[in-house]
Amino acid sequence: MDFKNISLDIKGGVARLVLKRAPVNVLNIEMMKEINAALEQVQGTPGLRALVFSAEGKFFSAGVDVAEHTREKVREMIAVFHGIFGNLNRLNVPTVAFVQGPALGGGCELALYCDIVLASEKAKFGQPEIKVGVFPPIAAFLLPNTTSLKAAAEMLLTGDTYTAADMKAMGLVNRVFPESSFAADCESFLEKITANSSVVLELSKKAMLAGHGRPYHSAMPDIEKLYLEKLMATQDANEGLSAFMEKRKPVWKDK
Repeated sequence: MDFKNISLDIKGGVARLVLKRAPVNVLNIEMMKEINAALEQVQGTPGLRALVFSAEGKFFSAGVDVAEHTREKVREMIAVFHGIFGNLNRLNVPTVAFVQGPALGGGCELALYCDIVLASEKAKFGQPEIKVGVFPPIAAFLLPNTTSLKAAAEMLLTGDTYTAADMKAMGLVNRVFPESSFAADCESFLEKITANSSVVLELSKKAMLAGHGRPYHSAMPDIEKLYLEKLMATQDANEGLSAFMEKRKPVWKDK
């Protein structure tokens, strides 16, 4: 499928979705529909180990197009934008954001919704919606579940902008890399994920999400079931354990 505002490349077990709407990757309805189409295309890709979001230009994304935030278009805009996160919820592979520059508003939500966020030291993050008289629904859900309630309140209620170091301190960014080596550092980190079995990565993510926000006594039976009935039935779990005992590198079958 040909896209106007993004690109999608699937190679070597990695799907790479690049935001390409100059000058600052503002997310309009057309662009968000393309992102949804790309995510639907990625679904079910055999052997997929990761989905990477990145962007061209100085900005990761300046957010959702304010010009389309009208009474006439807001319902469609919200439906299309939130469709992105519904598609991400259905994608059982690790998601990684390479944030090379400012990620604001909807761009911040898109980056932070990924499982792992890798940021350039020059990147900035913020939810400025409060300053124009609205609030960000995805961030209102996401932030209280990924950082402290006080940090979430500060971000949502002040509309301030934060450095990558600030965000790492709040637990919202995994790694901060120098601008000069950002691309190479991101690829090196990504290899730590993609060196693993795709089926084990999928089950590990499912187990992580099954435990998130739930008490031990209700979550652990579901995680145990995944481990005993799904994971241990895979060829790769048995290959990994055998390779360790035999002191060799595992050869993944992705099944």
